[in-house]
Amino acid sequence: MSIRYWARPVEEAALKELRVRDDAGREPVPYTDDEGGAPLRCCLRPSAAGERIVLVSYAPLRRWAAATGAEPGAYDEQGPVFVHAEDCGGPAGGAESYPFTRPGLQRTARRYSARGHILGGRVLDLGDDPEAVLGQALDEAFGDPQVALVHVRAAEFGCFQFEVRRP
Repeated sequence: MSIRYWARPVEEAALKELRVRDDAGREPVPYTDDEGGAPLRCCLRPSAAGERIVLVSYAPLRRWAAATGAEPGAYDEQGPVFVHAEDCGGPAGGAESYPFTRPGLQRTARRYSARGHILGGRVLDLGDDPEAVLGQALDEAFGDPQVALVHVRAAEFGCFQFEVRRP
């Protein structure tokens, strides 16, 4: 199955800033990931053992709003994301699946308007076919003409996974 929507990594300009000072105003502390498996939002893949990474506070809606003129107000939020400590060049090749999905996981798909206000969301049980479940949820979200973007998050901790913008 091929995916229908593009999962966006954290943009390169934002990554450069986050590697100096994160969205909470803290200076990042890079470290070597001895085990691997951290979900990297810069290249949308799990880290490999031995890679240098950093955990930063990221405000995806705030950054999108600054670029578009939206005013998310109280819907602005920030949270922890892993990125490479240095530039990695972003995702490799074309996406054949949505990142950070495994059968049985739960995700939320939060919908936002062009003003940056939340329009609703769904908790998704990824079941045995995560791409189909996410594809259906995104079809449903973008079936509403008011939806400008969707944030996919981990249900258990609320961590931002990736963003999809209206095609």
